[in-house]
Amino acid sequence: MSKLIKIYEENPNPAAIKKVVDVLKDGGLVIYPSDTVYALGCDIKNKQALERIALIKGVKLEKANFSFVCENLSNLSDYVQQIDTPTFKILKRALPGPYTFILPGNNNLPSVFKKKKEVGIRVPDNRIVQAIVHGLGNPIVSTSIKDEDEVIEYTTDPELIFEKWENLVDLVVDGGYGGNIPSTVIDLTSGVPEIIREGKGTLEF
Repeated sequence: MSKLIKIYEENPNPAAIKKVVDVLKDGGLVIYPSDTVYALGCDIKNKQALERIALIKGVKLEKANFSFVCENLSNLSDYVQQIDTPTFKILKRALPGPYTFILPGNNNLPSVFKKKKEVGIRVPDNRIVQAIVHGLGNPIVSTSIKDEDEVIEYTTDPELIFEKWENLVDLVVDGGYGGNIPSTVIDLTSGVPEIIREGKGTLEF
């Protein structure tokens, strides 16, 4: 039975955050707010949960372009190859913020992603998701939840999201109305920043 939990971004309730973390640790799927659109996520270390997300999105897990949502940049070396100073300066300037950075992955990637040469890294500027990732102790594998409606594209009302997704996920976090513009995707794998998708963030290079 899926649940809808209200959490306020100004002061996320630790007991509520723990409930979300417990669901993730148990292999559950969670929809949560970010600094852009609402997203669907699971524990990076739980293969069954990853497979559930891939099934929902209709993609093969090993080929899926999911983002790794991190609390900050301190754990970057867990999954990303050593990056040079100019690249790190870009990340430091932009994060936390509405960006997904594509970076070269390393050999520590979870087994299901071993064939992937690159990973998308997100550090959202949102206290709720930062607290969830902190409590979990490792990144959330994440993907934005699109709406079938061509005009709306992204649903912003968490109660409507819950109505639509309650049979597919274990928990929806109501963090207030979300945005309807996704993150800006920037490829940093070549050392020269390349914007793959224009989104909410505008970064000057």
